[in-house]
Amino acid sequence: MEITYNLKPASERRTEQFKPEGNVGFGSLRTDHMFLMDYHDGQWCDPRIVPYGPFEMAPGAMALHYGQSIFEGAKAFMHEDGEIYTFRINKNAERMNRSADIVCIPNIDEQMQMDAINALIDVDRLWFPMQEGACLYIRPFIFATEDRLSVSPSSRYTFCVVLSPSGAYYAAGVNKGIRLLISKTFHRAVSGGTGASKAAGNYAASLRAGKAAAAFGASQVLYLDSTNQQIEEAGAMNHFHILKDGTVIIPTFTDTILKSITSQSIMELGEMLGCEVRQETVMLDKFIADIESGEIIEAGGFGTAAVVSAVGSYIFEDGHVVTVGNGEVGEHVQRIYKLYTEIQKGHIKGPEGWVKRVERLAK
Repeated sequence: MEITYNLKPASERRTEQFKPEGNVGFGSLRTDHMFLMDYHDGQWCDPRIVPYGPFEMAPGAMALHYGQSIFEGAKAFMHEDGEIYTFRINKNAERMNRSADIVCIPNIDEQMQMDAINALIDVDRLWFPMQEGACLYIRPFIFATEDRLSVSPSSRYTFCVVLSPSGAYYAAGVNKGIRLLISKTFHRAVSGGTGASKAAGNYAASLRAGKAAAAFGASQVLYLDSTNQQIEEAGAMNHFHILKDGTVIIPTFTDTILKSITSQSIMELGEMLGCEVRQETVMLDKFIADIESGEIIEAGGFGTAAVVSAVGSYIFEDGHVVTVGNGEVGEHVQRIYKLYTEIQKGHIKGPEGWVKRVERLAK
């Protein structure tokens, strides 16, 4: 399908490269345009780029009532040649379709998803913020639009992509070490549910747990499985820990854990990192014992927004605190963050095909 363009008048568009005076923050800004495509009569159609603005939606749109909505998150970076490069958006396109299958949304051709992202970045490339650690954060999402008040898959959907000019998630690169609440009260997902998808409802369900974590001085909840015996993932990131021999352990992906693209990438970078990266079932009791014995020396989370978040301590609902190492960011976490972000920025050559230049197209 050919993408059509209905752009803002030239006088209303950005005409020079975005050069913010201070850190622009993460996720709050939008560019001039968005990509839209509709699904009806059994097919996706009318791919187009239009000015960023409100949707017109019926009050009975099924996404508003039954939560049939999914999303993705990716990044694009400016390299030293002045061109913008996306990072592994093919993996996001794959995962979007996996999420779609779980919540009964029609798949979108992966190449079409990538074409949409590239075309939108090309149109709004002047919005890339010229400052250290910056990116264009990419948010593709799909939501049900059929006006019907009965519980079943919608027959109509909208696919949209918006861009957010963003600075570094943490101003200093890696955070100083967050605290996670290990909760036996709240659970993110159960087997057979939507835990392995980026369904909007999963994040709505995490808000109450997030408020509980804040009451304990924690940033997020570290979720356990339904038996409260195995570690799964944190509210907005996959979990990991590092043994004293440098081995990185990531909990095995199940249908209750989102398959993080960052985690998958770290596993593929083991040789470049000079350490073993593996997945295994992580039992809570052994995890805590290994921290206390010094067998585990660092821990944290992997995710698109922050890349790596170091965890300095864990707190239980009874108030018991377990500190990882000295509670500060360790050398292994710093090395992982540096390698990963240097590949994203084009300073280090990563695996073939991970970064792709956004082509300049005639408009």
